[in-house]
Amino acid sequence: MMYEQQQQQPVTALMAMSRNKGERDRSRPRRSSWDREEEVMVRVVDLSGMSLDSLPISSLNLAAVSKLDLSNNNLQSIPESLTARLLNVVALDVHSNQLKYLPNSIGCLSKLKSLNVAGNLLRTLPKTIENCKSLEELNANFNQLTMLPDTIGFELVDLKKLSVNSNKLILLPQSISHLTSLRVLDARLNCLRSLPDDMENLINLEVLNVSQNFQYLETLPYSIGLLMSLVELDVSYNKIKYLPDSIGCLRKLRKLSVEGNPLVSPPMDVFEQSLQVVKEYLCEKMKAGQTPQKKRSWVGKLVKYATFNGKMMNNGGSRRSGSWEKEGMIMSEYKSIDGLASPHYMRMSSVGRLFSPRNMGALSPRRLFSSRSYK
Repeated sequence: MMYEQQQQQPVTALMAMSRNKGERDRSRPRRSSWDREEEVMVRVVDLSGMSLDSLPISSLNLAAVSKLDLSNNNLQSIPESLTARLLNVVALDVHSNQLKYLPNSIGCLSKLKSLNVAGNLLRTLPKTIENCKSLEELNANFNQLTMLPDTIGFELVDLKKLSVNSNKLILLPQSISHLTSLRVLDARLNCLRSLPDDMENLINLEVLNVSQNFQYLETLPYSIGLLMSLVELDVSYNKIKYLPDSIGCLRKLRKLSVEGNPLVSPPMDVFEQSLQVVKEYLCEKMKAGQTPQKKRSWVGKLVKYATFNGKMMNNGGSRRSGSWEKEGMIMSEYKSIDGLASPHYMRMSSVGRLFSPRNMGALSPRRLFSSRSYK
């Protein structure tokens, strides 16, 4: 069926063409003829891959739609009036279109959990996206983003996966460090100059990928050693010369990718052995007090977090077979994080408790670096 013919058809015809063929809404009793018509309203609408360059669904009761797929079309814009009426949508997919901006009315989608805007021409995300309080997954890969809304981390408190790879981001907003529910942060293939300093609040972060920022990313924040749940860290193909000593305190870390960096510390002969050796090297370096003075305040935090006591734990790994060591070896080639299975979710202490005055009391250097601490 030709596109011109599709445009001439009524809304109900387009709905019938949805690949899911629609699902009847039986949640409400039929009280009138109007209600009987609404019974056939679909909850899942799939209009993907239909070469649409506009959306002829102005007469559709969008309040009945929970999932809307408009991907792989030729859309250059989404009407403000359309998104404002998607009152019950939980998943919106508009990837692989020609969108240059998103409507401000996207902030009306209070129930939205998954938003896929990848593969468009977006330069910015509307600030109103912060009103999507239920959002758990945001995919904005393969756009032209140069920045994210400054306060996005303060508002999207339920966000678990943030994918912004293959854009033109120079930095991530400081508010990102407040996404305490975040498990996956994928910011590879950008122009990042640095990462937020106070990343310690990302207590549930399991995967961090900031690889392939090439000549731009030269350092990592010392707070990376307080990412208690971190399992995979990919910083490959950057300009990093020194890994923070605090990385040695990441007890759950199982994969570390650093290839393509002009690393000086740890030296390459350490990396050629195993991840465990790398962690021990960094931990010993911290123990020896080689950490720059301005960063030593972090050591007290690491002690209070129980991630650093001068001893490296194998966390249940088996030395008999060497399998856990092999899995933790620095990867010889770049691997995507998309298929990574999340480890068992561990209950974490609250940030407020961890940073309470009682727990964050200063330790004297003599007590902190005494040999007794490392037995």
